[in-house]
Amino acid sequence: MILTGLAVIASCCNTKPEPFSVIPLPNEVSIGEGAFCIKGTKIQLDEALDDASAKAIGRFVRALETATGRKTRVGDGGIEFRLNPDLGSEQYYIKVETGGAEVEAADANGFIYACETLKQMLPAAIYGDRKVKAAWVLPCCEITDQPRFGYRGMHLDCSRHFWSVEETKRYIDVMTAYKLNRLHWHLTDDQGWRIEIKAYPRLTEISAWRDGTVVRKEWDNNDGIRYGGFYTQEELREVVDYAAERGITVIPEIDLPGHMVAALAAYPELGCTGGPYKVWERWGVAKDILCAGNEDVFTFLENVLSEVMDIFPSEYIHIGGDECFGGDAEPERPDPWDVCPKCAARMRELGIRKGPEAKHYLQNYVTARIQEFVNSKGRRIIGWDEILQGALAEGATVMSWRGVQGGIEASRKGFDAIMTPYTYLYLDYYQSKETDKEPFAIGGYLPLEKVYSYEPFDGITPGAESHILGVQANLWTEYITTPEHLEYMLLPRMCALSEVQWCDASRKDFARFDTSLDHTFAILDAMGVNYSLDCRGLIGLDRQETSNENQPD
Repeated sequence: MILTGLAVIASCCNTKPEPFSVIPLPNEVSIGEGAFCIKGTKIQLDEALDDASAKAIGRFVRALETATGRKTRVGDGGIEFRLNPDLGSEQYYIKVETGGAEVEAADANGFIYACETLKQMLPAAIYGDRKVKAAWVLPCCEITDQPRFGYRGMHLDCSRHFWSVEETKRYIDVMTAYKLNRLHWHLTDDQGWRIEIKAYPRLTEISAWRDGTVVRKEWDNNDGIRYGGFYTQEELREVVDYAAERGITVIPEIDLPGHMVAALAAYPELGCTGGPYKVWERWGVAKDILCAGNEDVFTFLENVLSEVMDIFPSEYIHIGGDECFGGDAEPERPDPWDVCPKCAARMRELGIRKGPEAKHYLQNYVTARIQEFVNSKGRRIIGWDEILQGALAEGATVMSWRGVQGGIEASRKGFDAIMTPYTYLYLDYYQSKETDKEPFAIGGYLPLEKVYSYEPFDGITPGAESHILGVQANLWTEYITTPEHLEYMLLPRMCALSEVQWCDASRKDFARFDTSLDHTFAILDAMGVNYSLDCRGLIGLDRQETSNENQPD
């Protein structure tokens, strides 16, 4: 029996490890000769580890046991996980030798990322749910790694199309594998309100449902099918906890004062006209907006946000603030704030002079008042870059989506910013120029290489770089109706995003990244997650071959 066991170990350790294809690429990597067999290895945990770190390591161990079909043991001579308070936040250290491995971190996120790096150095089957015969060895190596940005976000729109708790968890699983740490959850919009608010039950009785959905961009063509859904507060907490265990903070967005038609359908007295309003069945930007001159609106918002903050422990609460004016559905109709007597009275009260900029200053008032309330609860606000128009109160964080200019301006003025420009990071755009082969999308063209090419500090005023907290990509879902389509639009572009967020600029190399994608595709297959193969010349959900003359530039 002993001789048989030794033979198995020898055979395992003579097996060549996987090529090093970790995404995002660690910042310091040294690959040596030889390998360490981890099939049935021993695991040793530092007694000083906190519960979150131990849980992260436990998930890695369970995945290893499932994939190898061998139980790990407790003891020396295998993989030792140690707390090292001298390392920085989210930093980790790995050393693999033929006789064992050491893993160190200072916090739970560091151990989470170390475990993901270990998993990506192994056969992709470790991301699956069954035993697989493979080379279960780690390459001898030394890795010291830490992210470039503290905020590494991915956005998910569940207002236009609704994603179940399980589908949202799958989204989180993919984020975890590639070391993202913020999920921006777009929970409310004109087309649907997705969060249970106990103080306002009509938000889920009425606002969560629409009577039909526009077909593609045929604005007069509605499918007439009732559509909707919402998350109970218990379900929201379940997602928050699931994400937190994987190092991800969920940032909720309650978009205000525009993008509120769904809420107005349930509580029409909060609008400038009193309605009637209907949950929107088309896409685009609605004219109707919360009434800034109505004190009941602020009572409503404070009550809603109080329940939101009770569910979501995140430092940041996203309050939207985008596209409040100039709705495209009724171009001839004036913006409600321009003709509303209550809003006019509020502007007189505030000393806002009449003119084209008046409504922007009125929006500043709404933003500042909500910001003060959120701050009083120990939280901070993020808003889309429109909140910069007029005069923004100190302490707000700007999410730059209309290109990079909003982030440049915010950082120059001393505001923190998160870069999410549509020019590089809107994943609802087409991935191929052969749009007839692609699933229908909102428009635009954003191939993988362009996502990868984004440099967040380009154009930032020298000395203001510290105000750039991080980078996020956005995935709006007007035309995305199934999980398969959602994942197709997300991947592998989110993997390119992860290197923009994590890697020092000097470490990025698209050719190396592209080669590493073959292992990522195997990982996604093991996870049962869909993805685009446009970068391999196969376009669309059915992966048609591309024609040579239409290859992306």
